[in-house]
Amino acid sequence: MHHVVLDRWSHGTSSLHRLDARSKTIAVLVFLVAVATVQHSFLALFLAYFTVVAAALVAARVPLEAALKRAAIVLPFTLVFAAISVAAGAPVRAAVLVGKSYLSALSVLLLVSTTPLPELLRGLERMGVPRYLLMVAQFLYRYLFVISEEAQHMRVAALAKSGSMGRALFRRSRFGAAASALGVLFARSYGHAEGIHQAMLARGFQGRFQTLSSSAFGRADATFITVALALVIGLRVALEVWA
Repeated sequence: MHHVVLDRWSHGTSSLHRLDARSKTIAVLVFLVAVATVQHSFLALFLAYFTVVAAALVAARVPLEAALKRAAIVLPFTLVFAAISVAAGAPVRAAVLVGKSYLSALSVLLLVSTTPLPELLRGLERMGVPRYLLMVAQFLYRYLFVISEEAQHMRVAALAKSGSMGRALFRRSRFGAAASALGVLFARSYGHAEGIHQAMLARGFQGRFQTLSSSAFGRADATFITVALALVIGLRVALEVWA
């Protein structure tokens, strides 16, 4: 499961992992704006930005090949609109759309793979993001683990009974059973999640997740933001002038 892998990556010990979540979030937001608003010389900017993000992933000791593959999860959605652009006679626009979406996904992946989600949401709360939205995101993320655990249990049961998932899913006689199993998965996950919620209330949950870390915005974070913004904006301006 993608979220399990990302959670493991986010608990690293590199210098990027130790930075305050707000500094990394600001840097990524500026990066996303720079990528989204570029008009000319996108190929050169893509190569430059891709090199920067890939170097940051290596510096954070995140597996580069695995990160590049996981960032490609956005491509099936983007390729639909890219195909429409190609059909409309704009292949360059299609290529730019694919490149922008991949770069954006890779930068967000860098953020979440170097920042545990509770710290990231805590940083967003300090930046003024509504707490309700952050609470929804936190619950959704936590219950993904519940669904993942239930799905793994049901997968083991299916393999034990049929010998392979292919037989269970693609035999016409068993397709209905597989479809009903999906309903069972969410019903069991809902019941498990309800138990977790009751346990949280019993332990005094008052509408806010508390983080164990008490990171503060320090000199290293200010230095990081300065360098990151100078690099992102400097590359953008330099390539715009060159074009």
